[in-house]
Amino acid sequence: MNSIKNGFFLCMLSLLWCLVDSRISTDPFSHSHSLNTECVMKPPKSSETQGLLKFSRSEADSDEEWKIDGNGSIREMTQRIQLHQGNIYSFSAWVKLREGNDKKVGVVFRTENGRLVHGGEVRAKQGCWTLLKGGIVPDFSGPVDIIFESENRGAKISANHVLLKQFSKDEWKLKQDQLIEKIRKTKVRFEVTYQNKTAAKGAVISLKQTKSSFLLGCGMNFRILQSQGYRKWFASRFKITSFTNEMKWYATEKARGQENYTVADSMLKFAEENGILVRGHTVLWDNPRMQPSWVKKINDPEDVMNVTLNRINSVMTRYKGKLTGWDVVNENLHWDYFEKMLGENASSCFYNLASKIDPDVRLFVNEYNTIENPKEFTATPIKVKKKMEEILAYSGNKNIKGAIGVQGHFGPTQPNLAYIRSALDTLGSLGFPIWLTELDMPKCPNQAKYMEDILREAYSHPAVKGIIIFGGPEVSGFDKLTLADKNFNNTEMGDVIDKLLKEWQQKSSEIRTIFTADSDNEEGEISLLHGHYNVNVSHPWIENLSTSFSLEVTKEMDQRQVVRVGLNA
Repeated sequence: MNSIKNGFFLCMLSLLWCLVDSRISTDPFSHSHSLNTECVMKPPKSSETQGLLKFSRSEADSDEEWKIDGNGSIREMTQRIQLHQGNIYSFSAWVKLREGNDKKVGVVFRTENGRLVHGGEVRAKQGCWTLLKGGIVPDFSGPVDIIFESENRGAKISANHVLLKQFSKDEWKLKQDQLIEKIRKTKVRFEVTYQNKTAAKGAVISLKQTKSSFLLGCGMNFRILQSQGYRKWFASRFKITSFTNEMKWYATEKARGQENYTVADSMLKFAEENGILVRGHTVLWDNPRMQPSWVKKINDPEDVMNVTLNRINSVMTRYKGKLTGWDVVNENLHWDYFEKMLGENASSCFYNLASKIDPDVRLFVNEYNTIENPKEFTATPIKVKKKMEEILAYSGNKNIKGAIGVQGHFGPTQPNLAYIRSALDTLGSLGFPIWLTELDMPKCPNQAKYMEDILREAYSHPAVKGIIIFGGPEVSGFDKLTLADKNFNNTEMGDVIDKLLKEWQQKSSEIRTIFTADSDNEEGEISLLHGHYNVNVSHPWIENLSTSFSLEVTKEMDQRQVVRVGLNA
């Protein structure tokens, strides 16, 4: 407890210093080691041999890269590229700056009528090459120009190994399935022997998954306490949740000093009784409009600091050890209430305090429009990544258990799957787990199809560790993703969710062994989704000869894991 108090004291000193002299501003990376971002002296040779567009200088001409002065296209790229509605196009290029400091460089597709479709971005550097990835899922058929843009209109950009590849929807789905097989499953081979070490040919191995490593969950709100049908519907499907508003500051302390956690506690009790994990949302929210009404009236920064530190200590101590993660300062790229009131290091300090109170819980940066909107300027993937690096660079934060939350509030249009994949690549380069935390989409004719596309894209990315959708049955009041009607009968969207829940859970299986340990026969081998299993091994010809054990299948296992089992009477 003393260490937490000391942390509060040091944090207060840090924030007070920012308040005393706001002119003092240091680069958070100038005194610490930032996470490595790939930047190479020479673009590696591409293994791609085909593409709708493929421009690359030969090794001999490596000093004569494509040059773009200011926002524009490569001068030699005079041809227009024909796109077709219904296809998916992935784009990649190695880019660098010929002069100046680090700048954002993005790719834009300009249509025949002048519409600009943003396809991805990266932070480019002078003197070394960085891989720019992205793409487009066109809602039209027609020609486009490929444009490179920078936040500095006078930037001098070089590009090499420019590649645009076309995929049909079926080809993209096949690629997803191949990735899922690789990143979500491990082949396990069971070798069963008798007590005398001879092979137990014909042994029967029964497997039942008890817990999946990847969780598809659903948000819940206070209405779950009012409806037995809602509770039954929820508990029969989901193993992780987050509360939409009930843990937020304005819900638990409506008047200063009068804390009331009754609703949140009751919801947590329901979750615990039904084996449902809970993700904390949210300790603080950087949006000035989302503070408790009484906090909005405080003008003294020191008083704001006192009540804020009390809030952090109160909610995190109360739920310590009971949650899988916390959004510490929600949406702290779009908003900056605490930074304006307490100084530019406010968020970083709060993550520091959070890690001291509950060092085992994942601490999230949680933002919107990061994967859903390529036009976003505030919380782009590279800016979210930079924000997390700033938090880690703050004194004492190097080893916090960080995580990235991308909310996923998509518009009612065809999602840009190529952009989503590139955005997740950028965020995943931090090495922290990524969660889709509030996934939804307004009602539209193709809502179920679009949502399934997004869910499968996220599931096929190795950095994504879980998804929480914001939806529910009609009684829940979720007005975007209605998963069931008033009688708890599935909607089309509900059918999609139930289908994926079933698909992403390993079916109970029974296999036989008919080989010896040194045989090449693959009987007794099965591809298993990562997670926890109850395993029973028996022999149909011999009574009272069986064994049972628990098995955890993880991505860290060998891709062809051998499990040796001894059968004893």
